This record gives sequence, structure tokens and C-alpha cells, in this order.
Amino acid sequence: MINFKAKELSNMKKIKYFAAILLLITLVSCGSFTVHQKRLITSAAANKPMRVFLITNKQDSILLRKKSTRIKTNSKIAKVLAQRLYATVRDSLSMGVGIAAPQVGILKNMICVQRFDKENFPFEIYLNPIITKYSLKKRPCPEGCLSIPNVSAITKNRAFTISIEYDTLKDEHKKEVVSDFTSVIFQHEIDHLNGILFIDHLKKDVSDAAKK
Repeated sequence: MINFKAKELSNMKKIKYFAAILLLITLVSCGSFTVHQKRLITSAAANKPMRVFLITNKQDSILLRKKSTRIKTNSKIAKVLAQRLYATVRDSLSMGVGIAAPQVGILKNMICVQRFDKENFPFEIYLNPIITKYSLKKRPCPEGCLSIPNVSAITKNRAFTISIEYDTLKDEHKKEVVSDFTSVIFQHEIDHLNGILFIDHLKKDVSDAAKK
């Protein structure tokens, strides 16, 4: 039988109290935007593109290598970010096929992907996307990145088919299987959410080739 003294019990209650407060703060703040992020997102109209962060800029590069955090699906600011992401990827100076929130300085789990596997190739927004399964079959693919100017190369270790899960701005949770070029775009953009750039895969390709 364990016999606690009154003082020890009092300290344990204090620890439990502060732990509960900390948990509450964490749950409330989870998925929310910082004041700086909100200011950045609302610095211009929703249909205006944002500045693309570049690996050639030291401060930009530091941010691009950080992991993003979850995002609330029912947040008004998230909807504005989605509009600005779309405006950025469709900007004449960019014209990409996908973009992730970290590329505009927002470390949140949101990506915009052009669906070449759908009619009219629409751009769609995905929140908190994760890849749950990779096919053994690979899809060598020429890749470039809005954050890495004037660089393109063929990656060889992208999965041809992936299974993904994600949330939508309508607070829905969905699962999907994506293949071919669109699958590569998803892998590229989800990598951004984990601080990974496509050039990292080129290094892995060289390493794998050397082992053979």
C-alpha cells in the first residue's frame, strides 16, 4: 500500500491542475492561425497572389524546411488562404500545377493540386492531407518547383499510385486513390508540408543507384 503525505498529495493536485490547463490550451490552439499568419493572409484581397518563398533566400529556405501543422476545416481564414493559394499558383509569374501553404510562408497543412485525372483539370484544395499507402510501381517524372527557380529534373522514386486521406473546407473527411501524374503532384505538395523538397529525392535516386 502506498502512503502519500498530505503535502505530496497537494503537489500532485497542483501538477494535475496545470497539466489540465496546458491540455486545454493545446486543444484550443490546435489548428488555429498565429497573428502573423493571419496578417500575411489578409494583407491583400483574396484573389491576389501571395509572394512565393524561394530556397535561394536564406530566411525563406529555413521556413521551407520546417514541418507544417494541422489546420481547422471550418476556419474563415482557411478559406481566404485557399483562395490566395489558388490565385498564387495561377499567377502568370508562377503558373504551376500545385502549391503548398509553406510556399507562401504559412506553415499549415493545406495544398492546392491540379487534377489532371479529372475533366477540365480543375484545381482543388486539400486540408491535412496524408498518404496512407504507396504502390510498389514507380512513376519517373520530370519535376520542378515554384520555390526552386530554374531547376527541373526527373525523379525516379515517386509511387505510381497512392492512397490519401484529407479534410475539406466543408468539414468533410475523405479517402481517395490517385494515380499517374496527379499522384506525383500530391506527393510533391505533401512533401512540402513535411519540409521536404523534390531535390531531396534526386539525392536519394543517386544513392539508390550507387547501391545497385
